Amino acid sequence: MPKSEPHPYLDARARWALAAVATGAFCVQLDSFALNLALPVVRDALHGSAAATPWVVSGYLLAAGSLMPVAGRLGDLYGRRRMLTAGLALFGVTAVLCALAPSLPLLVTARVLQGAGGALIMPAGLALLTHACPPGRGRRAMGRALGLAGLATVCGPFLGGVLARSVSWRAVFWLTVPLALAAALCARRAAESRDPEAGQSLDGFGAIAATGVVACLARWLEHAADWGWAVGAALIGALFVRAERRSSAPLVDLALFRNRPYVALTVAGAVANSATVALLYVVPWTLQRAEGWSVLEAGVVFVAPAGALAVGGPLAGRVRPGAAVPVMALCLASGAVALAATTRGTGTLALLTAATAAAAALGVAGGLALTGTQAVVRRERAGEASGVTKAVMTATAGVGLALTDAGADGGAGPSLVLPAAVCLATAAALVVACVLRLRLVRGLVPVVGRVLVLVLGTVPVLGRALISVRSLASVRAPVCVRAPVCVRALRLVRVLLPVSRRADRRRMDRCGVDRRGAGQRQADRHRSARCRSARCRTDRCRTDRCE
Repeated sequence: MPKSEPHPYLDARARWALAAVATGAFCVQLDSFALNLALPVVRDALHGSAAATPWVVSGYLLAAGSLMPVAGRLGDLYGRRRMLTAGLALFGVTAVLCALAPSLPLLVTARVLQGAGGALIMPAGLALLTHACPPGRGRRAMGRALGLAGLATVCGPFLGGVLARSVSWRAVFWLTVPLALAAALCARRAAESRDPEAGQSLDGFGAIAATGVVACLARWLEHAADWGWAVGAALIGALFVRAERRSSAPLVDLALFRNRPYVALTVAGAVANSATVALLYVVPWTLQRAEGWSVLEAGVVFVAPAGALAVGGPLAGRVRPGAAVPVMALCLASGAVALAATTRGTGTLALLTAATAAAAALGVAGGLALTGTQAVVRRERAGEASGVTKAVMTATAGVGLALTDAGADGGAGPSLVLPAAVCLATAAALVVACVLRLRLVRGLVPVVGRVLVLVLGTVPVLGRALISVRSLASVRAPVCVRAPVCVRALRLVRVLLPVSRRADRRRMDRCGVDRRGAGQRQADRHRSARCRSARCRTDRCRTDRCE
């Protein structure tokens, strides 16, 4: 029976889930980058210190990245729709608190709580969408949601800068309140899903350890010279691995890290996300400082790279799971070439063309990191897998900014040379891994073939020995006993030995076995039945005359 194809359209519950996840992802990405250009305005309005002001953005990203593994597992345990709705509600309430914050410390506290809401939205939403859609449609739906999130990533700084200078920086948070409310209403109409094999309790120590590992790693990547964070991440990571091995219901199944496609796509997605953050920083800086454009003009011109980055998500959703790693390598290599061209390009047109090409390639790579990892893990553990992937991508996002400053030539400004080199090296590593895997598989084929030839070569000898033993055992038996033994022996010979048909006939004749096939015997019975009918009731009737 042919395998049924998935329905080309999503049902009502799947469409509600898509709307909720897309809108929630848009809110999370918008508030991640909307205040980057408005931080000086926020500091002047709240009379804050220069050291505490960056925590308005860093606190949000740190909370969102470090809590995502826990949030993904909470969705698997207690329901993805429930966690998505709770995350959207927390995100909307904290957005109101951010808009009403009278001082900088209260704003930072509200932003950390908002990051916790964002941590619940992303992994739980992606896992909910994976289960709400048919198996053949989940990747495309997820690609659409990620495309809208990519659009918010690019337009966030421009929109936040315009609102901060024309209206107020508080308008950025008021904008997300109705969007979060609409997403929560859509999520309540989606179908609930959870991991049926999960326990009823959360691994508390594993949750604390996982949060500490991601937080220390993120802080170390932002300040690479401070090795204390790296040592802390290593020690807490060792405790986390030990606890997960002993736990009966671990927060993260360590077998997930033995899934080679999952690990490759996660690492490559982290590299692509870091390069995307670097691109979003360098290109507007170049347009405003080197070309002398205003914020509004740079934002309008940057629409083309923004659209290319948003289209990358839907394109990633159309890639088959088996081709995700090779396509990821191709996207990273293309992105590396485009990033290098962006750095070396002369003129605004060349800069925007190279930036658009880089945004398209990195957008597909970033989308593949989420759609591809969801396709290579069990659907029951989708929340856990998406939480780990998003945590790694969020924690390593600051590496791109560090590489742009390190790649500056003589203090002339940020450069994309080092991000391009990292993308190219990652693409080369993926290609080498794919080639080694193919060579290993092809190298096993001749070995397996030789083993099969050796086994099949011993089959005739064993078959002849078996026939001889059975024949000797039935020499003095009557014909009624010898016939079934010979029939079974001949059936075994037909399967194992290339004997001739003439030898089969001689053995059957000697044992008195009917050589006619089942089809021929049934045809003979049918002819005999017709001969006994009213039409052929004569003594002269023969079977061959009734054909």
